[in-house]
Amino acid sequence: MGKITLRQAAQWCGGYVEEKYADVTFLGASNDTRELQPGQLFVALQGTRDGNNFVPAAMAAGAAAALCTRRMGDYPAIYVSDTRIALGDIARGERRRIGMKVVGITGSVGKSTTKEMVAQVLSKTYRTEKTPVNHNNDIGMPMAILGMPEDTQVAVLEMGMNHFREMAYLSSIARPDVALILNIGTMHIENLGTIEGIRQAKLEIVEGMDSDGDLILNGDDTMLRNLSDALRQKITYFGGDPKCDVRCLDARQEDEKLCFRVEARDVSFPVEIHLEGLHFVPDAMAAVSVGLLLGISPESIAEQLRQFRNLSGRQEILQVGGYTIIKDCYNAGPESMAAALQVLGTKPGRRIAVLGDMLELGTCAQAEHYRIGRLSVASADMVLAYGPNAPRVRSGCITGGMPDARCRSFQDKDELLSVLRRFAKPGDVLLFKGSHGMHMETVLEAFLADKI
Repeated sequence: MGKITLRQAAQWCGGYVEEKYADVTFLGASNDTRELQPGQLFVALQGTRDGNNFVPAAMAAGAAAALCTRRMGDYPAIYVSDTRIALGDIARGERRRIGMKVVGITGSVGKSTTKEMVAQVLSKTYRTEKTPVNHNNDIGMPMAILGMPEDTQVAVLEMGMNHFREMAYLSSIARPDVALILNIGTMHIENLGTIEGIRQAKLEIVEGMDSDGDLILNGDDTMLRNLSDALRQKITYFGGDPKCDVRCLDARQEDEKLCFRVEARDVSFPVEIHLEGLHFVPDAMAAVSVGLLLGISPESIAEQLRQFRNLSGRQEILQVGGYTIIKDCYNAGPESMAAALQVLGTKPGRRIAVLGDMLELGTCAQAEHYRIGRLSVASADMVLAYGPNAPRVRSGCITGGMPDARCRSFQDKDELLSVLRRFAKPGDVLLFKGSHGMHMETVLEAFLADKI
């Protein structure tokens, strides 16, 4: 495992370190004293609270050193004017020092699942590292890079953003050799204004790439077609469209397995993956495309995807106390909400959708929640909606033909839980879905508390 000296890190970020501490080393970084591991660099971020004040606690917890803006005691430290920017600079230097190949992944929905699939496909052939859960922003991604072993051959980095120029900044740190854009949806439209604005922000991923880098795009997404003339990088399109370089044929659901055939250049091979829902096909095709680009054999790609299991909380299907639970609480936007409802609609039994608000939709919020309400009528026998936009979901349900008694809206989680407990019976199928900030997992946990 390669460790970084404070001297080296200070050079990368333009910071100051006392000479007596210049040879102190660290591996990894954390901005949270509760999660910090011994030997890591503590990053004293400046936000609602002054991270400098936590330096003594971090050092007592085993931090090797601190990245801070002022002296908090006689500790090994790098002093900088902006710890957030310095963190990015240090990660940029470490990415360059290790010299691994980087696969950067972005898109409106499905980034985390695709990141996991790509890492799975590559892991048998390359020493592969990936960003942990929730490490896809300008704090998490740099910390993920700093925790990677120096023998890493490929780093698979999830890259998220919700404002212009954030992706460009992440790209300047990651310097992707391969960039993958899954789709362009309405997530974060509140901050980016239009679907075109979202595409513009996602395409900032190419700004940190060399001109001979590889860009992998979803050829079935109309917002990502016909971009060859506007970009320097070589583009590989994947999808079901006949014009795609990596084509998907005969996609179908067979019980709990998703099946399709891949055709690309001179290869043709079947893929089976343990997931439910055709909306996972683009994620899997993206992973196939990365694998083929990096020289993975079709046989290895198929075998690795056959072994794949999704992250906890991403459309996780559980059997508990006689209930079938679809746990999909990590995040939500109109596209992923519609996909989750579609999966719910395939399940036998009485189907109850417990839906939290979709956040960051701006002026589109009311219309999109109303549309989801209407969509849910085809998949759910009952809808329990929670959040400021829950009445719009209910309105959509009623307009779509669902009886008043079977669609309810709530502003209080305890009231929602009370109604759910009263109506749900063993044999029912329950979908729990909402944006991360709605914390629908707390409703699920409370509901299951007396069922386990």
